[in-house]
Amino acid sequence: MTLYTEKDEQIALLAKALGHPARVAIIRLLLKKQTCICGDIVDELPLSQSTVSQHLKELKEAGLIQGEITGVKTCYCINESNWKKIGKLFDGLFTTSYKAKSCC
Repeated sequence: MTLYTEKDEQIALLAKALGHPARVAIIRLLLKKQTCICGDIVDELPLSQSTVSQHLKELKEAGLIQGEITGVKTCYCINESNWKKIGKLFDGLFTTSYKAKSCC
């Protein structure tokens, strides 16, 4: 018997992937550009290439982004098919009505 639903596990994985401000900044950059970008990410953020690469790896493993190797570069963009699913997961969590009768 599992303690958590599959949705709970997915939300936790995504929240962990977005749990660093650099990763949020990368997502915002990719959403803004709306195209695959390669070296631009390092140019846009005050981080080293190796640090950006590590953050990209985390985002890719969570399914938030995808990468395509072209020559010696890897170009990244939002994983469109997962992006909609992810939106629905979080939407289901944050649109649930909450009205406390009393608190603290």
